Amino acid sequence: MSQSTKQSEIVQTLYNAVKDHAILSPHGHTDPNWFSLDRPFSDPAELLVIPDHYVFRMLYSQGVAMEDLGIGVAAELRKPREIFRHLAKSWPLLLGTPSRMWLEYTFQNVFGITQNLSIETSDAIYDQIAAALASEAYRPRTLLRKFDIAVLATTDGALDPLHQHKAFAALGEQARLIPTFRPDTVLNPASPDFAAHVVQMGALTGENTALLAGYRAALASRRAYFKAHGATATDHDVPDFATELLADSAVQSLLDRALNGTISPQDAIRFYNHMLIEMAQMSVEDGLVMQIHAGNRRSTNAQVLARFGRDMGADIPHAADWVHGANALLNRVGNNPALHIIAFTLDESVYARELAPMAGHWPALRLGPPWWFHDSPLGIRRYFDSVVESAGYFNLAGFNDDTRALMSIPARHDMWRRAISTHLAEQVSAGKFAASDAHDLAQWLVVGAVRSAYKLGA
Repeated sequence: MSQSTKQSEIVQTLYNAVKDHAILSPHGHTDPNWFSLDRPFSDPAELLVIPDHYVFRMLYSQGVAMEDLGIGVAAELRKPREIFRHLAKSWPLLLGTPSRMWLEYTFQNVFGITQNLSIETSDAIYDQIAAALASEAYRPRTLLRKFDIAVLATTDGALDPLHQHKAFAALGEQARLIPTFRPDTVLNPASPDFAAHVVQMGALTGENTALLAGYRAALASRRAYFKAHGATATDHDVPDFATELLADSAVQSLLDRALNGTISPQDAIRFYNHMLIEMAQMSVEDGLVMQIHAGNRRSTNAQVLARFGRDMGADIPHAADWVHGANALLNRVGNNPALHIIAFTLDESVYARELAPMAGHWPALRLGPPWWFHDSPLGIRRYFDSVVESAGYFNLAGFNDDTRALMSIPARHDMWRRAISTHLAEQVSAGKFAASDAHDLAQWLVVGAVRSAYKLGA
């Protein structure tokens, strides 16, 4: 038996051992209303094109108008069949991208489509998907069961009343739909309407958020509210990663200026940098996992931002200094093994240089999976090649899909399972460890790491 044949058999054995595990999705952006209301998706375009910035950013780069893809168009004015035809006409533009792979998986494995998408087959495929969406078998809750999703986390603003999560929890479904506490709008003075949101948080919690003590108490109260409704984690978007521990008097002064609208951009960053440390300290106290997403410059296309708003495909990776950026935070709380801080970056160059060595030292720090642009077979390969020798496998947080596109969740998790099977088989073939070790690691990377990192329980 050739070496390549033997390695292929190891890949298949490892994949067979993990491919049927229930999906744990501890970080994502699906709409909780889908599952609490269980209304049918209106059409294939609303489901597969309009919410997926991975898809429309690539088509926009090739001159396809955003409006032609339904972006920025009122629902009653959209022409979903025409939107789907635009996708079909532009289908070759997605060659080589994970977006195409996820959509092909969805067509074949979710909808049973055997034809290749083209302008000639567009209407027939549209009709097949539309007919499926009109059936009970493709309602959101039924899809949770069909996809075997055991845990699905949403990402929710700090002021969200979580009514959708309450309604879903009352249904007695087997799947857990859990919120994630996203406090950027009440933590970062650069966020739109920061002052109004802080005042609203005070009204919700009965705290005087103009005073630092009341502001802290209000944040702790909202965290407790989320935790009571199933949350296990917080999530923080950090455009320019740095942390700085300030005296209370300095923090109060910055808060005063943030609330009256006179804070400078530089001081707004200082306030946020300090509050990230306070969030980490609160995580020590309440047990919520802290996710830090850094290395992303959002909404870089001013014209697209003005016309269509945020999250429209113009977010671009940039360098983040994790060693210096996290220094004040980690030296405050990073030696506590009960605290879990999960680091995500879009700057692949820091994996081997900074993050893997840091995760291989700090008890509180774990590495999130390849994120966003690097959530792909080659991105996963580069990730393991960069981090394992310094961080090991047991400082990794497993996989999360981080998606708004419900139908892509099975495809993304299947991609991870295939990629780790290939990686581990290569290690076995290279004599790095035994096949039995690879089997145990495959289970860890699919199930154990996620449960451990996100404190999901058994």
